[in-house]
Amino acid sequence: MSAQPRSYTCGILTLSDKGSRGEREDTSGALLKEKLSEAGFTVSEYLILPDRREEIETKLIDWADLKKLDLIVTTGGTGVSPSDQTPEATRAVIDIEIPGLAEAMRMASLQKTVQAVWSRGIAGIRKQSLILNLPGSRKAAGENLEVVLSSLMHGIYKLQGGQADCGEGNTPHR
Repeated sequence: MSAQPRSYTCGILTLSDKGSRGEREDTSGALLKEKLSEAGFTVSEYLILPDRREEIETKLIDWADLKKLDLIVTTGGTGVSPSDQTPEATRAVIDIEIPGLAEAMRMASLQKTVQAVWSRGIAGIRKQSLILNLPGSRKAAGENLEVVLSSLMHGIYKLQGGQADCGEGNTPHR
């Protein structure tokens, strides 16, 4: 008998110097909250931080280790501006990288714009939390999330020890 489906918790961390100072509205974080909630995730944390590596690392560790969020989605800081530190902060705190998620997002983005080659977002696991870096623009963040959204619940289920077979329809989640 399989376990009952459950809602997974998630946090949305927006990285923006201007957003953290209240000089720019966080439209990408708002969109991600909407999309993740519609997909069945419980958004239990949301925060805007400046593009500072140490602050990003500290928050990722807090949300994974103490809050034990199932999914942590970042938006912003994945480009090549001098202040873009999200991939470095994420890489410093994850236990293992999951390159397929970032590769899938970049491949899909390349179908829309050649500028996707500049995206440096990564995905990885810290303890039992999946951390996923998305671009900072509302449009790109939404498009990138859509590429991997249908796989996230299954991946988190397996990450947390789910034993059901991987065949479609066989795992106890949405």
